[in-house]
Amino acid sequence: MTYHPKSDFIATMIERGFLADCTDYQGLDEALISGCKPAYIGFDATAKSLHVGSLIQIMMLRWFQKTGHQPITLMGGGTTKVGDPSFRADERPLLGPEQIDENIAGIKKVFSAYIDYDSDAENKALMLNNAEWLDDLNYLDFLRDIGRHFSVNRMLSFESVKSRLDREQSLSFLEFNYMILQAYDFLELNRRYGCVLQMGGSDQWGNIVNGIDLTRRVLDHEIFGLTSPLLTTSDGKKMGKSQDGAVWLNAEMRSPYEFWQFWRNTTDADVGRFLKLYTEMPVDECERLGALQGSDINEAKIRLANEITTLLHGAEAAAKAEATAREVFEKGGVGGDLPTLTLSADELGDGMSIVQVIVKSGLAKSGKEAKRLIAENGAKLDDAPLTDAGLMIDAGALSSPIKLSAGKKRHALVQLG
Repeated sequence: MTYHPKSDFIATMIERGFLADCTDYQGLDEALISGCKPAYIGFDATAKSLHVGSLIQIMMLRWFQKTGHQPITLMGGGTTKVGDPSFRADERPLLGPEQIDENIAGIKKVFSAYIDYDSDAENKALMLNNAEWLDDLNYLDFLRDIGRHFSVNRMLSFESVKSRLDREQSLSFLEFNYMILQAYDFLELNRRYGCVLQMGGSDQWGNIVNGIDLTRRVLDHEIFGLTSPLLTTSDGKKMGKSQDGAVWLNAEMRSPYEFWQFWRNTTDADVGRFLKLYTEMPVDECERLGALQGSDINEAKIRLANEITTLLHGAEAAAKAEATAREVFEKGGVGGDLPTLTLSADELGDGMSIVQVIVKSGLAKSGKEAKRLIAENGAKLDDAPLTDAGLMIDAGALSSPIKLSAGKKRHALVQLG
């Protein structure tokens, strides 16, 4: 883009690669240089943790606060009851209130690592829940006061809905209401907190524009929308997924070592881009590291993994993960921070097959996958090739911990407990 911003926030978004689109670059820029402004991103509580696909939005909120403005993290206690249909092939499973509350409690743990909710500063972050205003809506009043501002023709034209209908996939009336509820969130946040900006991934563009139009119609206030690109890795994989499933942000769902290892395994072509998006290192240093070739790029990947893990889990966890990785990969050792499976003597009984142990350790999702891993010479036991799928592990075999490996990059310890 050719626009040259005056505000630190938009300059940062452009320079570091966060910006996909904005409803009004100049208008937002002028608003941001006039003083501290609130902006929000919504997070629906569909699981007990966010995964790394949400990390770009969390970093946007962090930069928003670092450049002098007030970030609002909006928990979707209300909207999760409906489910966002954007670019989905089918309807989300409906969650009950208890599960939603439990998920919100899990999600909240991550934000305080990135955003300051406790300072006395003017731009102290807010953590809100849209159930506060959505749960008690009167349906008839909502239809008369809010629903009349929405054109079904226009809603059907949004790509997030159109793509589903074009594939002749069902879109329930419940899901169709989601975009109205998200638009109403923006209206309420503007009315209650003076929020002038909603941010999100580019798949949220239609929902964001709806909120802007509604707020202008009802309150006659000027507000803005800004989106980030939907990231894929250079080999086309969706950000947030790995060989062994979602890369969760909560430590109890993805250990700091496994999180560190995910970033250490970044493909060469993504290193510079990820350094700019997921760390606070100077842009020129990110570009220098991203341009390294051959074995030198590996040190850049370690730097990437350390910086990102430090932000989420702390410097000590990052250092421990790096030490474990060097022990495992460079010295052929065991490494004390590897994911660990502890089996009791009762569980083992007269012996447990190595296939079951591999599955329990998380290195394979099923017995069939574990057997294939062994048959294709992809499994190792204490760094030696594992070729016998019928091997039994008993308490005696675990008199000291054993190390299981799936390929070159995934390892786990198994011990008796």
